[in-house]
This record gives sequence, structure tokens and C-alpha cells, in this order.
Amino acid sequence: MIRFRRRSARIAATALVVVAFCVNSAIAQKTPQAKKIGGKFLCMCTCNQVLTQCNHVGCTTSTSMLKKIDQAVAQGDSEEKITQSFVQEFGTTVYAEPPKSGISLVAWAMPTVYLIIGAVLVVFVIARWRKVSVMSARTAGAAHPSHISQELLDRARSRAARDTED
Repeated sequence: MIRFRRRSARIAATALVVVAFCVNSAIAQKTPQAKKIGGKFLCMCTCNQVLTQCNHVGCTTSTSMLKKIDQAVAQGDSEEKITQSFVQEFGTTVYAEPPKSGISLVAWAMPTVYLIIGAVLVVFVIARWRKVSVMSARTAGAAHPSHISQELLDRARSRAARDTED
């Protein structure tokens, strides 16, 4: 009987925590604008998930961050102001993706630059291979000319006959 009561108390406590978390998460995102702004940040609980998609049970970091966003939106703060306050509080690691300005612009541009450099390198190597194969075909053709005059052929045959006589 005592085991049953303890077990049911544990189940009730667990259900209460889950319900409180769900209600807290639902309260934390009231407006679509807050959800949009929250999607641009990472949860700072070291889960490396987008703030609006943090699925840790009982994660107080995401709920407090979402509440701050909701409060700022309710006060009429702009998205830029909210972003600046989060960057001041957490640093640039709060961004879900790096901003497309300054040194971060290099991070956005490098894959394209590497692709172009790689394509140019491949075209250059293929052109070199083709040039080498054409040159070797020409030198092979020069070693075995297809047109030999009859006079040169007769002279070579007579010399070969003299050299092979014993």
C-alpha cells in the first residue's frame, strides 16, 4: 500500500513538472513576432539548438530568454534593439547563424570562393592533360611518318641487306 502511494506520488510529481514546463513554454511565446525573433538565437544552455526549438525538459534558460523577448516585444522594442541586448548579454555566440556583415561575411563567402577556385583548377588540369595527349600524338606521328618517298625506302632496304649479309 505504501509503495503504491509513493509510486503514484512520483507519477503525479513528474506529470506536474511536465505540465508546468509545457505551460511555461506556451506562455513564453505569445506573439508570432517573438517566435520569429527567438528563431534567430541559440539557447544558451549549451544544447546548441535554436531557442524556439530547445527541447530539454525543465530548461530554464530557454524559457527565461523567451520571456525576455516577449516582454521586449510587449514594450514595443524593435527587433534590432532586442538583438543588440541579447548580443550584449550573451555575446555573438547567441546567433543561430552568423550575421552577414564584417568578418562573418567571409564565412558566408568562402564556400562560393572555394567552389570557383576548384572549378578553375579542374578546368586547368583537364586542359593540360589534353594538351599533353595532343603533343604526344604529334610526336608519335612524327616518329612514324605515313608518307615515305620510294627513294628513301629503297636506300634503307639496300643498306639493311648489306648489313645483314654474312
